[in-house]
Amino acid sequence: MTTFAVWAPERERVEVDVAGERHAMSRNEGGWWRATVPTAATSDYAFVLDGGDPRPDPRSRWQPHGVHRASRVYDDSAFPWTDEHWRGIPLPGSVLYELHVGTFTEEGTFDAAIERLDHLAELGVSAIELLPCNAFDGRWGWGYDGVAWFAVHEPYGGPDGLKRFVDACHARGLGVVMDVVYNHLGPAGNYLPEFGPYLTDAHTTPWGPAVNLDQPGSDEVRRFIVDNAMMWLRDFHVDGLRLDAVHAFVDDRATHLLEELAVAVEALGAQLGKPLWLVAESDLNNARLVTTRLAAGFGLNGQWADDVHHAVHALLTGERAGYYGDFGSIGTLAKALTSVFVHDGSWSSFRQRSHGRPVDPTTPGHRFVVYLQNHDQVGNRALGDRIATTLPDGLLMVGAALILTSPYTPMLWMGEEWGARTPWQFFSDHRGDLGEAVRTGRREEFATHGWETDEVPDPQSGTTFEASKLDWKEPQSDRGARLLAWHRDLIALRRSRLDLSDGRRDRVQVTYDEEARWLVVRRGCTAVACNLGADRQPVPLPGTPDGMLLASSHGFVFRDGFVEIDAESVAVLDLLPEDPASPL
Repeated sequence: MTTFAVWAPERERVEVDVAGERHAMSRNEGGWWRATVPTAATSDYAFVLDGGDPRPDPRSRWQPHGVHRASRVYDDSAFPWTDEHWRGIPLPGSVLYELHVGTFTEEGTFDAAIERLDHLAELGVSAIELLPCNAFDGRWGWGYDGVAWFAVHEPYGGPDGLKRFVDACHARGLGVVMDVVYNHLGPAGNYLPEFGPYLTDAHTTPWGPAVNLDQPGSDEVRRFIVDNAMMWLRDFHVDGLRLDAVHAFVDDRATHLLEELAVAVEALGAQLGKPLWLVAESDLNNARLVTTRLAAGFGLNGQWADDVHHAVHALLTGERAGYYGDFGSIGTLAKALTSVFVHDGSWSSFRQRSHGRPVDPTTPGHRFVVYLQNHDQVGNRALGDRIATTLPDGLLMVGAALILTSPYTPMLWMGEEWGARTPWQFFSDHRGDLGEAVRTGRREEFATHGWETDEVPDPQSGTTFEASKLDWKEPQSDRGARLLAWHRDLIALRRSRLDLSDGRRDRVQVTYDEEARWLVVRRGCTAVACNLGADRQPVPLPGTPDGMLLASSHGFVFRDGFVEIDAESVAVLDLLPEDPASPL
């Protein structure tokens, strides 16, 4: 017997269709309908609203036939977990690794990804951040057009596949973070509005009507979101959630959805006896997201900090188009490495207004996730080209050193550790007119940014998806092995030195010379000396003539308080403390 339940407050009659046989459901308080029906262990079922076409369950755990067809009964308790001794992993001190299941391996499945976990464990990362894995229309896509929020995308391996992946990660000491999208639904397979007021025209977003967080019926919509978050953390044993584009939430209620989520996740973590994370993506440059609730913040554990990426990227590449226009100087990077936000109330030429607000100096750096590359900053380029296709290896190593020795929580994008040159492009698998609209819209979008539309890969072509898969032969080359060793060494160094795991931003000292193009980041006894110039040159060390090399991308030599470094190179040094009495 299985009890089926669905929220459909505006419907007069609801039935559940189980294996082709329809059963009447009883209306209960709050617009919920329920029925207890004899079922097999894995029966297919769907809901019929006022005699219409069968629709999948909004809370379906399993969509074996895709998002347009029937759901399947799924028993969470049947999976044989082996991670009973896993006690989670804290965000402070962690190094994240972002990957897309469909392109991480040739097979594009959870089981194939498990075969590569030893590589990630040896790399030294702490947790794997998965791009969205809930069910979306088509065979492949980025995952941000999900419509079945409680189901796992079947081509990846379905719900059991994800559980096997998480279990295997925990067996290797790796945490798992799920990217979840609560700000919109995809354009195909979204049947939620037929069930209830999940969306509202009272607010609009770039994707159309907003998710209903504050209008009539929003109590159940918010419950839908909170229950979804609890499911991933509790039933799938994931260690944290990355919340996509929270600036797109429109919520005028006294208690914001983000605060409600933070309270619920904190309570669940207390029950499970392990740390659970909520990390948000936002372009508002507002640290209220990670400010404690006692100080009128939302109390999230972390947030992405794009300004650090922009500062490093623009400096190393010389790009100044779009939002890179306010970045590119060494001084701007120095501000990003100490203040988090470059735009902290300052003028943004891209937005044509002032933007952001300052971060309180006491807010620890580990609350901000930073990166040299991520899925957005690669995939939203017209050609999906990685930074490694244009930068020499020396500057790649400089960028890696700046990110991995920063006071923030660093994150790598899959393949970055060996300088992958395979593109990661925008791809989708929509049918008919929608597919053509995506193809046309993508080209028109890039045309407004100055790219030749003929060069933009067809997002609907299977070859675009195939071209975006990692080439696992690359790390076996001399170049790939050298860059991989560099990233391993930096991560190991970060773990071994208190100077580098310390998130106190007031202990970060940055000196630089804009004209000579050098930069030194001092963190306790550790100094990261970068020569961004075209020639070998001496770089002054802060406060000491002596030092010991910890890591170097190219040649160096000490001379009377200076370290001579090759052009476009970096040296990571162990220096004598400025104050011998200081523990750092």
